[in-house]
Amino acid sequence: MPDLAEAARKAVSLVVEGKADFLMKGKLDTSVLLKAVVNKECGLGQGRTMSHFTMFQVPGYHKLLVPVDGGMVTYPTLEQKRDIICNTVDTLRSMGYDMPKVGVVTCVEKVNPKMPETVEADLLKQMNENGEISGCIVEGPISYDCAVSREIADFKGFQSPCAGDCDVLVAPNIHAGNIMGKMLAVTCGAKMAGFIVGAKCPIVMTSRGSSPEEKYLSIVISAVAAQK
Repeated sequence: MPDLAEAARKAVSLVVEGKADFLMKGKLDTSVLLKAVVNKECGLGQGRTMSHFTMFQVPGYHKLLVPVDGGMVTYPTLEQKRDIICNTVDTLRSMGYDMPKVGVVTCVEKVNPKMPETVEADLLKQMNENGEISGCIVEGPISYDCAVSREIADFKGFQSPCAGDCDVLVAPNIHAGNIMGKMLAVTCGAKMAGFIVGAKCPIVMTSRGSSPEEKYLSIVISAVAAQK
């Protein structure tokens, strides 16, 4: 019987040795692969939270949309949300994006002390303004409709360079991110590709229900990201 843990360690070592550009999960369990990836002595960690990057081609939206994180970090802290944004922006910039527009999504557009998600969204915007999060424009709190529709944002009087033009949508937790992604794919017919970022290389981690096309597209964009 094959030693799956050893196979994962070998795959990680190939990346470390410069003999492979990215990883893709096969039949072994996700936990087995990630255990090798996060190994402090010989893994692929970079001291930053790893997160799930997903890119969707959504019918009716004028460009590719990146909702994060719906597959890795369950209840991200403020610092983890910062890392998720940095991971995502770094990945997009490696693909040729100049200044991605990031919307930290909540159900309202105003800070409400009784809604901690809105407070953190505002703090992330401040981090962007003071240079702690760079290479992008961060807006938050921003509702989903204002993030993807300039017409709705104008009607609500919400002024922002990200209004109706977001590249990235940062969800408050894994449930919101996962639901958003599945709604786009299953109900809206969006094409999707995704992989884990924040490690020394992209890690393709498609779900059991992923179509052959989704797996193929995930490999393609991982290869593009790995060229950085």
